[in-house]
Amino acid sequence: MYSDMQINTDFEKRIFSLSNNADFEFLALELFFYQYRYNSCYRSYVDALRIDPRSIRHSAAIPRLPIGFFKTHRVYSGEGEPGLIFESSGTTGTVNSRHLVREPRLYEQSFLQAFERFYGPVSGYAVIGLLPSYLERQHSSLVYMVHKLIQYSGRPESGFYLYEHEKLHLRLLELEQQGRRTLLIGVTFALLDFAEKYRMQLQHTLVMETGGMKGRREELTRPAVHALLKERLGLEQVHSEYGMTELLSQAYAAQEGIFRCPPWMRVTLRDENDPLSSPPQEGAAQRGLINVIDLANIYSCAFLSTEDIGKLYPDGSFEVLGRMDNSALRGCSLMAV
Repeated sequence: MYSDMQINTDFEKRIFSLSNNADFEFLALELFFYQYRYNSCYRSYVDALRIDPRSIRHSAAIPRLPIGFFKTHRVYSGEGEPGLIFESSGTTGTVNSRHLVREPRLYEQSFLQAFERFYGPVSGYAVIGLLPSYLERQHSSLVYMVHKLIQYSGRPESGFYLYEHEKLHLRLLELEQQGRRTLLIGVTFALLDFAEKYRMQLQHTLVMETGGMKGRREELTRPAVHALLKERLGLEQVHSEYGMTELLSQAYAAQEGIFRCPPWMRVTLRDENDPLSSPPQEGAAQRGLINVIDLANIYSCAFLSTEDIGKLYPDGSFEVLGRMDNSALRGCSLMAV
């Protein structure tokens, strides 16, 4: 098993330089043994399942911790105090998830390297965040990420907007006239509110929705949301981001809501009626509840079972189809397909 220092100096470097499945399997198993030893919550969960960690020989067999534990337990690996604490937005009367992040630089490296893997250097964009509900509260991992992307862009036009739709409209017109590549990333209800007020023909702007109606609007399917945004804003495609408070990595969809993960993140499925089931056999597209391995979650838990229903394709890409019945609503991924 790894010591805490070995994970810190060696493992972090290797997860962001993964190049093949064999390396992913090797690192996933290393991280499993580390977290079983140093994460008391995860160890208790594995023990309660009566699983002998020595029997685990591949990533598919690693037990996935239900994300609900982030609401009720301290999910933390190793010693020391967290450098950041992220909290889910939740809704009135719900208990929020808390993700204790020991190393903020891990989160920054993960989201920056993943974004640039799919979209190129962030310095090539003016970055505009339309995240009103998230800016109104503290400890949002999404706000932290977009704030850093704004900083890394180095563009004076970059920035956050609350409800200043007219100001945002003028800024986008200015950037379009300059032919400046722009990333407009926003929570779904805010993008819809803006698009309904201002019809545009965006040729140089990449629009990315992060999910989330938060009770502000009638729930719409993702295709319906994208169709409305494309029609009102003159877009060929609407992009999507899949992330959550409990993860330090994100998947991105460049078109039609088909998400792809960076190499250190992997999505599999479990049976909707059996939370402990193994992923289905490879082959045709499968439907089930989404499990995630996020190797960037070194100091919390990398092996998680979510409450999202998904469709997984043979090449590892996936769709998010909605939420499991009776699960608590979350700020992200609230749309059903």
